[in-house]
Amino acid sequence: MTENNETAVEPPSPDAVPAPEGPTEVIETDYNIGQDNISYRRRFVFEMDIHNVVFSVSAIGIVAFTFLTLAFQTTLGPVFANLRDFLTSNLAWFFISSANIFVLLCIALIVLPLGKIRLGGPDARPDYSYLSWFAMLFAAGMGIGLMFYGVSEPLGNYTAAFGGEVFNADGVRTDWSPLGGAVGDAEGSRRLAMAATIFHWAIHPWSIYAIVALSLALFAYNKGLPLTLRSVFYPLIGERVWGWPGHIIDILAIFATIFGLSTSLGVGARQASAGLEFLFGIPSTTATIIFLIIIITGIAAASVMAGMDKGVKLLSEVNMILALVLLAFIIIVGPTLQIFRGFFLNLLAYVEYLPELSNPIGRTDDNFRQGWTAFYWAWWISWSPFVGMFIARVSRGRTVREFLIAVLLIPSIVSTLWMTALGGTAISQVVVDGISKVQDADLEIQLFQMLAQLPLTSITSLVGIILVIVFFVTSSDSGSLVIDTIAAGGKMNAPTPQRVFWATFEGLVAIALLLGGGLIALQAMAVSTGFPFTIVLLIACVSLVKGLRSEPR
Repeated sequence: MTENNETAVEPPSPDAVPAPEGPTEVIETDYNIGQDNISYRRRFVFEMDIHNVVFSVSAIGIVAFTFLTLAFQTTLGPVFANLRDFLTSNLAWFFISSANIFVLLCIALIVLPLGKIRLGGPDARPDYSYLSWFAMLFAAGMGIGLMFYGVSEPLGNYTAAFGGEVFNADGVRTDWSPLGGAVGDAEGSRRLAMAATIFHWAIHPWSIYAIVALSLALFAYNKGLPLTLRSVFYPLIGERVWGWPGHIIDILAIFATIFGLSTSLGVGARQASAGLEFLFGIPSTTATIIFLIIIITGIAAASVMAGMDKGVKLLSEVNMILALVLLAFIIIVGPTLQIFRGFFLNLLAYVEYLPELSNPIGRTDDNFRQGWTAFYWAWWISWSPFVGMFIARVSRGRTVREFLIAVLLIPSIVSTLWMTALGGTAISQVVVDGISKVQDADLEIQLFQMLAQLPLTSITSLVGIILVIVFFVTSSDSGSLVIDTIAAGGKMNAPTPQRVFWATFEGLVAIALLLGGGLIALQAMAVSTGFPFTIVLLIACVSLVKGLRSEPR
């Protein structure tokens, strides 16, 4: 009897998910977090606490892939190119339809009474302030992409739209214009270009993140299950979720996250290298890019060792301040009135063109639909396990409605303002000022060419390079934290060396893919891992609704 009393008051394990506060529909299961783990702890020598199947299969698979890609790098380039083209050309309708489903489900949950449910129980309160919460949401979600594509995508869409439809001798359309373009119409091309850009960076991608994050948070904080992807599927397959079906789900989540992060690291390193060449004349060679990946990975590993509050949270807040300073500078010294006016006009254009852009069938703009939209949705989906779990970890205490509105709208509004400021300024430089340098530059250098037409070029370009690096560091260390949680069977505080292992291999995979096929290889792996995980997420939507409906309201 004494033993039972002692057990009842024993404090919760630091590896366990916090218990629900208030009445919730907790799922009773015989599974204990870490029961299938291999554990060895000897502080200052070596520590290990890993799920014997998930970690082993994931680690061996990623190590083998890295080795083979490095060993056969000269022959894999065409293979990666064909893989990317095959998936995007044949599955564009699937990716676009799936993203539409995620958006519609999020909107439904906002307006339905289910939105009143609080993550963590009726009495739970948020762990972070709104400012810290927004900073971590934004920095982890898509920081590198905004830096790389902030100028190049609006400007590229404008150029393609202005040129209109182009056909080859066989009657096949070869241009990259969204929809039908706006040939010869500068204002129409600008509106269409910005609408297409916002489409790729606003509600659709954030709805993907929101579905994953909400599912994880509900089943961990309200249902009492481990914070892993397999837990989401308990209402559908019951106790089998702790066996091989669950193992496969978690392994897919790790693969998707690793390749999604590696794609972003490769893109960010290419842009940082181009910026260094632009500022200091350092040649942007493969060796330089690899050196930058190693440096960034080392910083990310150090941030991982510092922990969530001292590492991720601090870097996220610093990065948000730097990004806002750069954004404010561009708005003030750039075409200020055009940016403010454009922000609202771009939102209206986005709403106007949204039905056509989100239509998965019956379109002729195959290059844009397949090469841009399908790739983007696959990339966001490959990021969703890591971003979703990270958002879930920092969102306990929010209601479903508050959570979805914040996750969908706040980053979407900031992304729209960012694209309007950077992309709109670049378009104005080309159209109004007649400056062609930005338009003629490679994608990696277009941000710096745009900044070169404004005052304080050296300072702003240096800030841009720092932002690219720190954005990846925050993504990498939070991603390593998430991967390690999955690979440790749902343990929240697995040994730090394991997180360092995953952070290191994110860098190694990025190097292997760059050597084995460059940007095309990075894109190919993001798409190929995004496809099977899209199927997982569609099934998860059903489980999420079942889980919410079982909660007391």
